[in-house]
Amino acid sequence: MKIAIVGSGNVATILGRLIVKSNHTVSQIISRNILHAKELAEELNASYNDFSIPVMDDADLVILAISDYGFENLFSSIIKNDKLIVHTAGAIPMEALQKYSKNYGVLYPLQTLRKEVDILPEIPFLIDGSSAEVLNIIEAFAKSISNDVQRSSNEDRIKLHAAAVIVSNFTNYLYSIAEDFCKKENVDFNLLKPLIKETAIRVQKHSPKDVQTGPAIRKDINTMDKHLRLLSQHPKLRTTYLRLTDSIMNP
Repeated sequence: MKIAIVGSGNVATILGRLIVKSNHTVSQIISRNILHAKELAEELNASYNDFSIPVMDDADLVILAISDYGFENLFSSIIKNDKLIVHTAGAIPMEALQKYSKNYGVLYPLQTLRKEVDILPEIPFLIDGSSAEVLNIIEAFAKSISNDVQRSSNEDRIKLHAAAVIVSNFTNYLYSIAEDFCKKENVDFNLLKPLIKETAIRVQKHSPKDVQTGPAIRKDINTMDKHLRLLSQHPKLRTTYLRLTDSIMNP
């Protein structure tokens, strides 16, 4: 298939690389930032332009890989002739694309994506389509670039998006505040990395609830008291510790 990508950020870049790797063609990159469009287009051997030029007629599929608020600034003039168009957002309903085409759907990568990575990650895709025919086309394409493709309604997709924020964004934030704590207390955060890795490995085969460890699940009041006294010099982190401890002890 010939694919036009609207966007030039992390999602656009990773999907573009995956598409080319899977023997499809990225024919065009469209971005509000023409310099970013040029950079990505050169990597993927595609043409490029800003929003003043519509998608080329030979594109089989248009992928909107833009931020959620970017939808408000997207010009309908770039999509013509009811081309098949999909968005990649977890929190936007499929019907947001109705004004651009009668053939529309969702191709949501359930993964954290950064264009700086050297190896493409495993990416599950949640898909939907405006009709059975459109959904079948999107599904066939998604299965050509991923081994994990599931049909998903707007309602289920937003639920999984919320869960994804918790397991990825929130967890990474905890890493960040733990690293900051280690720096302030002059201890080596790198010593925690094997622990981070082991914890992530365990949930691949077990329910997280079944492998929960630590003083809160044991109701080890003495240890928790020592931690809280230590964290008295870090009030924001202490509050986070207290709230998470209470949640673990009182599910």
